[in-house]
Amino acid sequence: MKFAGQVRVKAPRATVYAALRDAHFFASCVDGVSALTETAPDRYTATLETKVAYMKFSFKVSVAVVRADAPREIEAKVEGTPLGIVGRFTATALTKLSEAGDETRIAYEVDAALTGKLGSLGQPVLRAKAKDMERQFAARLAAAFAGPAPATP
Repeated sequence: MKFAGQVRVKAPRATVYAALRDAHFFASCVDGVSALTETAPDRYTATLETKVAYMKFSFKVSVAVVRADAPREIEAKVEGTPLGIVGRFTATALTKLSEAGDETRIAYEVDAALTGKLGSLGQPVLRAKAKDMERQFAARLAAAFAGPAPATP
């Protein structure tokens, strides 16, 4: 599954980049993320809980930032194993930041794959859930920059 989108926020590109590189800030924009732990520089583990159709899933997730080109791009690889069923979730996410007047345009592309029982749920159901999570992420990100500037590390 591939999906892409963009969000504009009213903040300088360097500020947005610093916020997105802060794993705790980023995780706060993703619905269902908890227990975020840094295991090494640019490597994290977390739990992701979500509901797909009528089933609730918990994933043990690992994230590795594989490329960070300040203040332009961040690329990460994500792997997750659902707890309680056979399967695997993998994704590559690329985020590009560009200036748009007094705003920053955040363009993102995600290429995700699901295997095992989770993958058998069917692409339309999973694509709808991914789009819903994408909308929530974009709304939380926009809201975070609409108020006081986020703290940077």
